[in-house]
Amino acid sequence: MNDIADLEKQVAEQEERLVFRTFSEDDAWDLGQRLVGRALAHEAKVVINIRTPNRTLFHAALPGSAPDNDMWARRKSNVVFHFHRSSYAIELEHRRKGRTIGPELGLDIKDFADHGGSFPVRLKGAGVFAAITISGLASADDHGLIVAVLEAYLNQQ
Repeated sequence: MNDIADLEKQVAEQEERLVFRTFSEDDAWDLGQRLVGRALAHEAKVVINIRTPNRTLFHAALPGSAPDNDMWARRKSNVVFHFHRSSYAIELEHRRKGRTIGPELGLDIKDFADHGGSFPVRLKGAGVFAAITISGLASADDHGLIVAVLEAYLNQQ
């Protein structure tokens, strides 16, 4: 298997495994705080956002992040809500197929970004409820930070 196919398989497994039984505002706050703690421990200059399609549940702009990170977070989370997959999965698929967000897919690059860093909050038996997004690192690193915190969080439930 090539590297992209291996990564696609790994991300698909993460998406299948990291599913919530329930998700509340308290969960969003707790996850957001954990993400902030991990980002600060790594001196990551990021924006962290957890939102539903129409409501922000958690937002933090860490020291050194920029307003541009907020725009990237919105665009990446829109990918999650459109495809019901992580933005990193979509980035990898598009890279493998030699395409990007744009007219070919009927999506405006002002509103969608196929770059890693947004992960679906999937409820068991109900589908995608929210998106957890980090912007400020490389795609794989934004994605990896979310996955590491989600794995620890869901293993405690």
